[in-house]
Amino acid sequence: MVYPKKAYFKDYVFHVDEHVYEPAEDTFLIAEKLKVNEDDVVLDMGTGCGILAVLAAEKAKSVVAVDINPYAIECAVKNAEMNSTKERIEFRLGDLFPPIKPNEQFSLILFNSPYLPSDPDEETSWVGKAWAGGPNGRKVIDRFVMDAPNFLAAGGRIQLVQSS
Repeated sequence: MVYPKKAYFKDYVFHVDEHVYEPAEDTFLIAEKLKVNEDDVVLDMGTGCGILAVLAAEKAKSVVAVDINPYAIECAVKNAEMNSTKERIEFRLGDLFPPIKPNEQFSLILFNSPYLPSDPDEETSWVGKAWAGGPNGRKVIDRFVMDAPNFLAAGGRIQLVQSS
């Protein structure tokens, strides 16, 4: 498959499918502040094109990357292959935490969440689902915050983006 867009971060190149959120300032903010330890087990929620999963996999013990968008999963797998990190990332399709096994624990959870206020009709496309956060911008974030503690290891960290 030929991807129409490319995103660049440091020495990395990421191909982006037309149905996948293109990394922007919010993605790069998390990427710049990303602190991954060698013993970290990382969950990249809403992986998109896989930029955060690939960066985390450079250091982490293991990475699980989840997205609701099947195009995003396909794109993220290709980007992991291109950046030689595919063998350290497990990709899962699903909406937030259902793809995560009940006993799985993560020392670092990353989430570039949909946070922009939106109308329901803006949430219909795959790209729209990546940024549309409902009437107050918290529709997905609130669901995430309710379930995340169940999968966060003792002493674990969460990095997420939210804006007002």
